[in-house]
Amino acid sequence: MSAINQEFLFRLLAQAAPSGFERRAADVWLHEARTFADRTHEDHYGNVYAELGPEGAPAIILTGHLDEIGLMVSHIGDKGFLHVLPLGGWDPQVLVGQRVRVLAPGGDLIGVIGKKAIHVMDDEDRKKASRLEDLWIDLDLTADEARAQIPVGTVAVIEQPTVTVGQKIVSRALDNRVGSFVVLEALRALKGHDLKHRVVAVGTSQEEIGSYGSKTATYRVKPVAGVAVDVTHETEQPGVKPEKYGVVPFGSGANLTVGAMVSPVILRQMKEAADQDGIPYSVTASPRLTFTDADTMILSGAGVPSAVVSIPNRYMHSPNEMVDARDVKACIDIIAAWVRRLEAEGSFLR
Repeated sequence: MSAINQEFLFRLLAQAAPSGFERRAADVWLHEARTFADRTHEDHYGNVYAELGPEGAPAIILTGHLDEIGLMVSHIGDKGFLHVLPLGGWDPQVLVGQRVRVLAPGGDLIGVIGKKAIHVMDDEDRKKASRLEDLWIDLDLTADEARAQIPVGTVAVIEQPTVTVGQKIVSRALDNRVGSFVVLEALRALKGHDLKHRVVAVGTSQEEIGSYGSKTATYRVKPVAGVAVDVTHETEQPGVKPEKYGVVPFGSGANLTVGAMVSPVILRQMKEAADQDGIPYSVTASPRLTFTDADTMILSGAGVPSAVVSIPNRYMHSPNEMVDARDVKACIDIIAAWVRRLEAEGSFLR
């Protein structure tokens, strides 16, 4: 497997941190940052920050969101089953039969997402796709026990271990715990270099429900330029059309977004840095929104020239997402290579 800090990444992935409840992942991220960063801090919105470079210098912001999609308890029925609403964009088909970790105030509880077994469905039921309102969480609790332990609004995430399969890493929450990993590892790669900017890596909150953490973090940092790191769709799988999603196979390196909102200056600089250093990359078209933290970063204040660097991800928003360690490493390398080449007074004008 490519040389990435796998132990740190796996610690991040082990944390249950759905949108709005990122504390566990944020603590792991901050603990790692404090081993090398010049400065660390956090804000009331759940964002965590690590900095290198001279204080007072123009800032470059690097964001990767910490949150994952999850579930929120909306009701407890008379049989003790938990009914839930989505925190982020779920395909309910992938939830049936999954184990979940419920983050109850008194301690985590493990349960199962239930649905009527096929044997007790009538013909009409069998033809229907699962809807979230047809599913429930079973904790083997009575209604009184469940209501005493689990307030409405309690959140849950899929309970799955992280594993490796060859060069691939398989886990829930790779979207986008791996992006928060990349920005901090890119910052680590800049340690000891003569930086002309204050470089701020941020583990952002609440991307999956609107990129709200990125908006507040960018306002706080007031950068002259920024990069959002997220995942994109790996395309070498059945049914994914290259005409729509491009050609982004595993092993192709960092994926760079080109589009109306993306800074063409930063995109050109990144390509040049990658070509000079032999870092592999692919390019994907995104004519309007990028559907990443960059969309709020770009519109912060008077506007922040921004780019998007993405890790190819297969089976996104499922209990078992998959990324290639080689692509993760390429994302770290391309960001660090770009920052190292920045001049103090460089212009990002289009």
